[in-house]
Amino acid sequence: MVQLKLICVGNIKEQYFRDACDEYVKRLQGFCRPEICELKETKLPDNPSRGEIDSALSDEAEKILAQIPPRAYVCVLAVEGKELSSPELAKVIEDETNTHSLICFIVGSSYGLDPRVKARADRLISFSKLTFPHRLFRVMLLEAVYRAFTITKGTGYHK
Repeated sequence: MVQLKLICVGNIKEQYFRDACDEYVKRLQGFCRPEICELKETKLPDNPSRGEIDSALSDEAEKILAQIPPRAYVCVLAVEGKELSSPELAKVIEDETNTHSLICFIVGSSYGLDPRVKARADRLISFSKLTFPHRLFRVMLLEAVYRAFTITKGTGYHK
């Protein structure tokens, strides 16, 4: 069974978002071995300079890159990534689970990701040109991945 690892910068404080994530993690267990790795976001002042942001992203990149197993297929969520439909994401997951035993999805902090993380990506994915709160986006990602697995397995969840 393929392993699915979400590497996320920041944690979720609200219980209702945690409950939603837990529900999709539970559902995903029928298709893969899901794991969520929460990394501590680097603290920044209220109005950080570009240099402070770049330094924080560099610190976060070190933590992210250390969590990626050597032969993982890496999908980085980034605004400049390619938008995929649910069936297209299902095809990516299906194709990559044939050659990789681990797929990582990486979600950065509110300031994005260091270029080194994007360079490590096998695929850059965007959900939309819209901006979403980190905690809501994690639920959306888990649901999208769950939907992709149900499309691949033909369970009827996707309509």
